[in-house]
Amino acid sequence: MTTTILGLGLIGGSLAKDLRAKGLASRLIGVDSNPAHAAQALALQLVDEVLPLEEALRESLLILVATPVNSLTALLPAILDQIRPGQTVIDLGSTKGPVLQSVAAHPGRARFVAAHPMAGTEYSGPAAARSDLFAGKCCVLCNAADSAPDAVALAEQVFTGLGMQIVHLDGQAHDLHVAYVSHISHIASFALALTVLEKERAENRIFELASGGFSSTVRLAKSNADTWIPIFEQNRDHVLDVLDEFIQTVSRFRTLLIKRDFQTFDQLIRQANDIRRIID
Repeated sequence: MTTTILGLGLIGGSLAKDLRAKGLASRLIGVDSNPAHAAQALALQLVDEVLPLEEALRESLLILVATPVNSLTALLPAILDQIRPGQTVIDLGSTKGPVLQSVAAHPGRARFVAAHPMAGTEYSGPAAARSDLFAGKCCVLCNAADSAPDAVALAEQVFTGLGMQIVHLDGQAHDLHVAYVSHISHIASFALALTVLEKERAENRIFELASGGFSSTVRLAKSNADTWIPIFEQNRDHVLDVLDEFIQTVSRFRTLLIKRDFQTFDQLIRQANDIRRIID
């Protein structure tokens, strides 16, 4: 199966590695608007060749779109304008509402599958691509009833072939849930990093004390702003709701400290420990 990957960063590059390694693609074509990324992906042998978009679309049965979410609302309709019967287009964006709306009335809507493989790291670019990034993770397929059955079957074949578990959601439910499990985590990490960096100006030895706990908590603060600002913009309403809840909880901890109510503090920590049921 000849496959085109648009966007050769962490997600696109990691997909290329695993599609090749697991025999899910016979030929990999890359498309990237950044010439440096395109050249690097070729040098790293992530793809067999890099082509202009129009030429890549003519050559491919499967088109995987791994570009920032702010590009998708214009890019996906333009791609669907050019595809032939039997081709399948899958986007990999972290937000789904605007994307689904942009293609809802398109004549080629049935050839499009909205997907979100829930995997990633704090790094970006082709050099960040890694094997088995998706193994054991969840992939959400959104509004699959609006896609052709064979296109959905191909998407499921690809993602299960990468070792992922498939979950079906509608777009709005997806955007709400990822605000809780992904987007708020990044905002909290950015905020903590800024707080500590501000403190470090006065106490420049503070990072000598940083341990594994601090590193894991602020790991996401290394994430690329070019990726995350469009996500926050597109999922603004859900993120604001979750952020309000988070701020209320942090304020409650602050109040308990002021009142020296460590008994209630203890109870809240034990309640928080229940997250072990969900995450090992």
